Amino acid sequence: MSNDAPPSPPRLSRRRAPVTLKQRIVRRVLMLIPMAALVILVGRMGWLDQAADKLTFSRTSWFDNTALVEHFRTVVTHNGMTADAKDCLLFVVNGNDPADATRIQVMEKHSGKCPGDRNTLPLLFTLRIDRLDQKALTDWKSPGMFHPLP
Repeated sequence: MSNDAPPSPPRLSRRRAPVTLKQRIVRRVLMLIPMAALVILVGRMGWLDQAADKLTFSRTSWFDNTALVEHFRTVVTHNGMTADAKDCLLFVVNGNDPADATRIQVMEKHSGKCPGDRNTLPLLFTLRIDRLDQKALTDWKSPGMFHPLP
């Protein structure tokens, strides 16, 4: 049995021209600019803070005042409960409250980069935290009447 098919042509390999230093630099810069813009965008949108909060806040964090304040600092600013920056909020934890009704007052700071009258410290709203059941209520937009966070 003979093979009547014509022989395939030999494979030609193409070698790329050497890349110059200038081309390498331009390629890296063209990759770096969109990546930097993306990081800045993600940071401004608050997505990094939310991701970090989801990774670090756990069931035991409900009993740690520092972790609880940082968690609610992210929640309050992300949920639109205040237009103030995270650094312009002051959280005052009442240490005498029972674990099932801890109160945290959220106040507006006026110092450093935070605008406003430096002689005032207005109360924005209060959070009532049930550490045992891991629930939070707020009196935002309804002073004295607590409801679930938005």
